[in-house]
Amino acid sequence: MSELRRSTMQPATDMYGNTRSGLPMPSTAKKASSSAMRMSLAGPAARTPYLPPGAGSGSNTGHSGYRSQNVNPLLQSTSKPNYGRTPLTNSSRRGSVWTGGPSLAPPSGSQTFKDPRPIRERSYQSKMKQDIYSWLQATEFDISVQTLSNITGKDYRAMFQHLVTIMDPGYPFDSRLRFEDEFQPALKSLRYPFSAQIDNKWLAAPGSMHSWPALLAVLHWLVEMGKARLNYLESEDDPTLQIADRIPEEFSDPIHHQALAFNYFSEAYVAFFHGADVFHEQDKELEASYAKKNERVVGDLENKKALLAQGTKELDELRSSKAPLEKLQKIRVCILDDRAKFDDVLHRLESRKRQLTESVVREKAELAARSQNFDQLKAEHEKLTEVVKVQNLTPEEVIRMNTDHETLTRNLEDLKYKISEARKTVMSLEVITTNRGAAAEEALDLYGNLLSAVGLFPPLPPPFDNIDLRLELNTAAANPQQLLLGSDIRKVIKPTLNSVAEIKRTERADIESERIKVDNELDQLTLECENVDEEVREIEKKVMSLNEQADDLRDAAQQESMVSNAEAARLERELAHARTAALSSGMGVKSRLQALQFDYREQIAKVSRLKDETIRAIAKNSNEIGLFKEEVSAQLRRLRDFVEEGN
Repeated sequence: MSELRRSTMQPATDMYGNTRSGLPMPSTAKKASSSAMRMSLAGPAARTPYLPPGAGSGSNTGHSGYRSQNVNPLLQSTSKPNYGRTPLTNSSRRGSVWTGGPSLAPPSGSQTFKDPRPIRERSYQSKMKQDIYSWLQATEFDISVQTLSNITGKDYRAMFQHLVTIMDPGYPFDSRLRFEDEFQPALKSLRYPFSAQIDNKWLAAPGSMHSWPALLAVLHWLVEMGKARLNYLESEDDPTLQIADRIPEEFSDPIHHQALAFNYFSEAYVAFFHGADVFHEQDKELEASYAKKNERVVGDLENKKALLAQGTKELDELRSSKAPLEKLQKIRVCILDDRAKFDDVLHRLESRKRQLTESVVREKAELAARSQNFDQLKAEHEKLTEVVKVQNLTPEEVIRMNTDHETLTRNLEDLKYKISEARKTVMSLEVITTNRGAAAEEALDLYGNLLSAVGLFPPLPPPFDNIDLRLELNTAAANPQQLLLGSDIRKVIKPTLNSVAEIKRTERADIESERIKVDNELDQLTLECENVDEEVREIEKKVMSLNEQADDLRDAAQQESMVSNAEAARLERELAHARTAALSSGMGVKSRLQALQFDYREQIAKVSRLKDETIRAIAKNSNEIGLFKEEVSAQLRRLRDFVEEGN
């Protein structure tokens, strides 16, 4: 980019007027010299006297500090004279990208400003010399302090050109020209506010008493401007640098818009020099930047729309639903019914708990009795053992007793084995009975829960209000017929449940028929809504067509206005030329002047007529658009009334 742009400032005057393009020309373009000296590529800084005038290329790669405008370049009209126009004549120099503004025109030659600085005081001159020396040393310009004390014209020219080059690296100094011919144009291009007070004759002897203070002040002003420019270009947070890479993702500063616009124009200009006529990549990059800028806002907007839709849906549901008091009353009735059912279930569970507690007490009493019997048998066995020991028995008796003892022991072991087997059988049967009782209790609990779920707890609706469908299990009952408490299953409960199921199936069939009917009505309403939407789309297409026609009329009117303005400008120029010719040649051209004035009045009348026709066309299209909008609103109102009547 730097090889395609030398400076971002314009000269103080533009002798080409509106015919010169504001875009930089390529370095290979043919340039015809309009005078013996080259004009500066540096233009007006458009700043106050002590602010940096800015520079073109240099430390800032391809971005100027003074190309920002007060308007968005993306919104500039193509009718502006200094934006994107092809030059009509060859220029001796390339145009600046920064066009300045009409309110920042340079002062005329008759206006002079008095330098408020105390440039003739010795102390201030010493300070200026020290600042100049320090800056020249910092910018790698070889100079000594004595040079500033005994200045010559050659040294002054070298220092001046060095400082101007720092301000504008692309400034075209010509070694073939005299320094007096380059000095004033350079100061005016940099907008030195006190250039009118300097005489070019002073440059022959710059160290003289009357000329040195003013010339030293010039060098000091260039030093201060160079420092300000360097500080400005090295600042990273200043948005006016217009560096696209430093633009945040979300921005609202107009300078950031201008930076993106300048970056787009620069890249598109380079692509244009490479033969491209359509700049898709640059368009995509610019669209991506603005899409990233609007990403969070669009996301917030979508979230707000979703919340709005949800809130609207909830509001519609609240409006379409019944009053909250009726709903609460129904809930209260259901809660009271559930409370009665819960009390009944709680009563059954407490009854079962008492039965289980009594069963545990009986089992503990039986266990205590068996433990006492076991202790008695053990004491009797010990007593018999002592008796046997005390008796004096013969060997035959002992053998017989041992045989009997072995026989009894075997019989006892057989009995113990049979008792243990019987106990195992009893325990397994008890486990099976307990499991089956638990399964039966779970089945009855599930049965009770199903009754509660379907609303068949007493009292039942007619004609079953005298029937109790509840069942209870009494595992402690000795009679198997008393294990299940409640109505007879085969004769009462099962027929009642079959009757209730038949009633529910009938109600479900009726509800299904009603649902099918409602679905059919909803399909019809949907079809009608689609027809209305199709009509609305047709109306929108007509509105868009009318808008396009209005835009075409407006564009045609603008084109006619531009042509009329151009013709009026041409006639004005011819009038001016005719007036000048009349002054030189006498009254011989009065007839031509009158004819031109007549043509001018005709053009003015034509422009007024075109404006009136454009206004009438716009009013007519606006009226038709309003009528279409009213028709669409009426269609939508009729559709809403029809839907509300259907509901």
